[in-house]
Amino acid sequence: MGGTEGPSDGHETETLMGSQTKTVDVGGVLLHLSTPDTTEQGWIGQDVVLGQLLACWLVVDPKDLPLSPRLTGPPGIGKTTLAMAAARLRKQPLYINQCTADTRPEDLIVSPVLAESGKIAYHASPLVSAMLTGGVCVLDEGNRMNEKSWASLAPLLDHRRYVESVVAGIAIPAHPDFRACVTMNEDESTYEVPDYILSRLQPTLTLGFPSRDDEMEILKYHLPLRQGRAARPDRRVPQEAHSLKLDFSPRDGIHLLRFAIKRMAQDPKHPLSRDEAWREALLCVLGEEAADLEELARRKRRAMGGQHAPMGLGDLFFTPGGPAPPRCR
Repeated sequence: MGGTEGPSDGHETETLMGSQTKTVDVGGVLLHLSTPDTTEQGWIGQDVVLGQLLACWLVVDPKDLPLSPRLTGPPGIGKTTLAMAAARLRKQPLYINQCTADTRPEDLIVSPVLAESGKIAYHASPLVSAMLTGGVCVLDEGNRMNEKSWASLAPLLDHRRYVESVVAGIAIPAHPDFRACVTMNEDESTYEVPDYILSRLQPTLTLGFPSRDDEMEILKYHLPLRQGRAARPDRRVPQEAHSLKLDFSPRDGIHLLRFAIKRMAQDPKHPLSRDEAWREALLCVLGEEAADLEELARRKRRAMGGQHAPMGLGDLFFTPGGPAPPRCR
């Protein structure tokens, strides 16, 4: 079953809360569509992987079909942000389907909901909403999902490009402009994705840790501004962290800096010094082991046979001569 032209019979209908939601008739069943994500999200650095993702979604011939790649990397590295930025560049609505161990096939396709009138209303998932509107869907943390749920998506991820809803009793074709990708974390709290699904989720695009300059730009992008200028920190930081190289993610850095800035701005007359604020942020965000940065660095080097761990936030914040982290003024 191939893709079809976009639905022309969608219309506006009143929801239980009195707001307006879009509905689409598919095979005589009225589907209530999800709302697209409207988060403004930029992308900094790693232009190659952004170009690779956009290439996956190109169609170069009338008989060609887009690819549905998987984006891999550690948690917090920016996989979802990458997909959001690509959707924005393509000027397509973005839908995010969060995958968990409890995700059921109907959660991915159509869910029945008891309406106020006592009738059953059928609500399309973000994935199906993207299929019907010609949007982009990110299946976020897909390898946390079980095989039964993946099996329901098999016909969507190959040349057939449709899904079947057992609940609603309909087959739902994807709009020609529909695009998808799957993010997958590299950690132990995940399932093995079946090979017949992995063969459909190609190619694999891997995100690495950003360079020091890119990571500083990411932090500046996310940190609050004061009077049009990014706040800059005191360079009085723990000297033992100068040689630290830890694979903390950009998300860790954003949380660490934001918390430290908030603590220093909380009460300008508070005796909490800047050095103490940084140590407190390290402890609260990165854990107790980060309180002794030198010992943590030694353990990291021993675990890697004496080699340095990947460049991370320690290298970004504390390398002599490098950019200093922001501070509140």
